Amino acid sequence: MGLIKMTKYRTLLLATIGFNFSFLIWFSFAPFTGPMAEEFGLTTAEIGILASSAIWMAPFGRMLTGWLSDKFGAPTIFAIVLAYVGVFSMASAFIETYSLFFVTRIIVATAGITFVIGIQHVAEWWEEENLGLAEGIYAGVGNAGAAGGALILPRVFGSGWSGPLFSTNWRAAFFYTGIVSIGLAVAYYTLGEAAKTEEKRQATKDNASFKDWIHTATRYGTVVLALAYVMTFGLELSMNGWLATYYREAFNQDNLVIASTFAATFSIAAGLLRPIGGYVSDVLARKEMDILPFFEGRYREQWTFVSLCLVVVTMFGMTLAGLSGVLMNAVVVGFLVGTACAFAEGSIFAQVPAMFPNSSGAVAGVVGGVGTVGGIVYPLFYSAPWLANLHLGYSVAAVTMIPIVLLAAWVFRPEIAKVANTAGFVGSTNATETVASGDD
Repeated sequence: MGLIKMTKYRTLLLATIGFNFSFLIWFSFAPFTGPMAEEFGLTTAEIGILASSAIWMAPFGRMLTGWLSDKFGAPTIFAIVLAYVGVFSMASAFIETYSLFFVTRIIVATAGITFVIGIQHVAEWWEEENLGLAEGIYAGVGNAGAAGGALILPRVFGSGWSGPLFSTNWRAAFFYTGIVSIGLAVAYYTLGEAAKTEEKRQATKDNASFKDWIHTATRYGTVVLALAYVMTFGLELSMNGWLATYYREAFNQDNLVIASTFAATFSIAAGLLRPIGGYVSDVLARKEMDILPFFEGRYREQWTFVSLCLVVVTMFGMTLAGLSGVLMNAVVVGFLVGTACAFAEGSIFAQVPAMFPNSSGAVAGVVGGVGTVGGIVYPLFYSAPWLANLHLGYSVAAVTMIPIVLLAAWVFRPEIAKVANTAGFVGSTNATETVASGDD
């Protein structure tokens, strides 16, 4: 029993470290958009496309790796992704043409698909009553890797940096982070164990057919949580890749380190506060506390709905803060947006493995994969040439989130929520899963 407990915590630690670095390398371009734009002759709109491109492979990649993790085990899949990401990151440091550089960075950006692998790995080891907190710690500390990249990389590889291979700072950053990624791949494969018991591993593997994937991908619970993740994690991705540029361009802040530091405050909130979202969901479910009478008896759903509403409100606030013309107003509200994202993301991934205990990888892949679409679309709003200024894009994004919140209000009603893992848009029931969330 003691060995299982020790391995459970080691799994959480290993997954968290792996994902934290994956997030760092995923957004390692963001602190260097200025120098890269200068070297390759990019416009602000083209920088927005580069930020968007970092997400292009994530939707399909997360869906695929979530299913592969169920089928072959998380340690193997996590190690494979970290290894090839490291190789292409190192290669991108030597490329001189922008078109080829663009392609290699898209491949490096698939580091973001590791999120669902770690979600599945943690779910295979942690019990349901503490799953929200465990997944929140994993995802929250892992997501903070973006903040680590914004804070660490410009300082380690600053404008005055020089080394034996590179004279430009961002090329050195890409090369050495690639080396670390390969090292972590070896560590994950060596130290990781796929599941708590062989029975648990087999039950997950048995639910990894394509037919099972189609079924779980079309349940009401999967669909609404995936769309909710568009407006939370997708939003987080977009802000991670954009805020340094926004603070620099919209407020005429030309100091790279300062702009990246301001942007990191969002990433810190969105990452490190995420365990709170999962913990609150766990507490409401354990104590059967109703905070929204309209969703009586659906404890996790109530907290998710509240946090989604908070995201919309703070995004409108982001536009108002920007229009005030005061940089620190935008930084403070940006931190609040990150906080709202953290609470919502933690609550969403407290629901996913609790709702689908034997298909956590597949469902996490769908939710995490579809959720990244926000990271592709929202940067295009922020830098759209038809906007009067760079502050208005946040409100445009907020308006598109309102239908998702309304859909969540429908699915989270008690009569729908209690069968949300068995009723859906294709087919009807699946006996391998339990009643949604267990909140009856």
